Amino acid sequence: MIPIKDNIPTDRFPLVTVCLILANVVVYVLAVAHGGSLFSGPDTHELVKYGVSPYQITHPTGRTWETVFTAMFLQASILHLAGNMLFLWIFGNNVEDSTGRLRFLAFYVLGGLAALALQVAVGAGGSESLAPTVGAEGAIAAVLGGYIVMYPHARVLTLVLIILLFTVIEIPAMVMVGLWFALQAVFGAAGLTDPTGGGGAVAYFTSVGGFVFGLLAIRAVATRRKAVPPTAAAYR
Repeated sequence: MIPIKDNIPTDRFPLVTVCLILANVVVYVLAVAHGGSLFSGPDTHELVKYGVSPYQITHPTGRTWETVFTAMFLQASILHLAGNMLFLWIFGNNVEDSTGRLRFLAFYVLGGLAALALQVAVGAGGSESLAPTVGAEGAIAAVLGGYIVMYPHARVLTLVLIILLFTVIEIPAMVMVGLWFALQAVFGAAGLTDPTGGGGAVAYFTSVGGFVFGLLAIRAVATRRKAVPPTAAAYR
C-alpha cells in the first residue's frame, strides 16, 4: 500500500514540511557522499558518527546535542528515506496548516526529542545502551499523533497492488497510521534504524514516544481545525 494523499485540504503552501523533507534529503546525500551508496545508504561509519545512542544522552559530551539533531535528519537507506518522507508530506502539511509554520517546526523537533527520551527510559539496553539510532521516526510519529487528534475521521487515497494489478482505494487515516507503525517494525527488524543491528525494540519505542507526544501536545499548538469534506468532493 502506498498513500497518495488525504482528503483534508490545506489553505497555504506547507513551507516547513517541504523544508524538512529537503533537509532530510540533503543530509542523506551528503552522508552517502562521504561513504556508502545512494540505494543502500550511508556506510556504518557515517551512521554511527551521526546517530545518537542512549549512552551519549545520559553521558553528554561536546557532540551530544549535535548528534541528537543529526540523527533525527539522517535516514539509513533510500527506502527508509522514501517511506518516512512520504508520510511526512501527506500528514505534515495538514498539521502545519493547523498549527502555523513556527509552531509546527517546534512541534516536530520536540516530538523527535520526546521520542529519544522514551528510548532512553525504556528502550533496549536502557540508558547505558551504546546502540546508535538514526531516522525521523520519532518526529514523524508526533506528526501522526497530532493528525489523528485533529482529523480522526480523515481518509487517505491509497495505491494498492493486488497480485499484478494496481488499484486506488480510500482507507481511514487511522488504518494508514497503523500501517506506518508496521513499516517502522520492518525497518527495525531490518536494522535500518539501528546501524549496529537489533534495532526493532529501539524503533518501536522511538515511534511510540513521538506518537504519544503528538497526541498530548497538538491541542496546545493547533490554532484551527479544518472540516473533513464529503467523500465525493474530497480529492477535487
